[in-house]
Amino acid sequence: QVQLVESGGALVEPGGSLKLSCAASRGIFGTGWYRQAPGSHRELVAEIGDGGVRNYGDAVKGRFTIARDIIRNTLILQMNNLKPEDTAVYYCNANLGGHDIWGQGTQVTVSS
Repeated sequence: QVQLVESGGALVEPGGSLKLSCAASRGIFGTGWYRQAPGSHRELVAEIGDGGVRNYGDAVKGRFTIARDIIRNTLILQMNNLKPEDTAVYYCNANLGGHDIWGQGTQVTVSS
């Protein structure tokens, strides 16, 4: 079965950093990261195109970086200078045959 597995979420203090990973099963690859905080809608964090062009949500520009590890078929999200408002469940996204595929998410909590 096709599958996305996120990892790397943790409790971190404001100003800290985290690296999230999204491992994809054979036949698919992650293309974007989204997040959803309690009481909020899911929003785009970052996405990357085939040509390497990156797009970031306004709230994370200048702080987060998305990258693809081709050898491990893994999508990376490097998060720096984390803020309490970054607290959310982070989801990896892929598309197969016009259908969206989502992982189960990984919890990121930014608090002192």
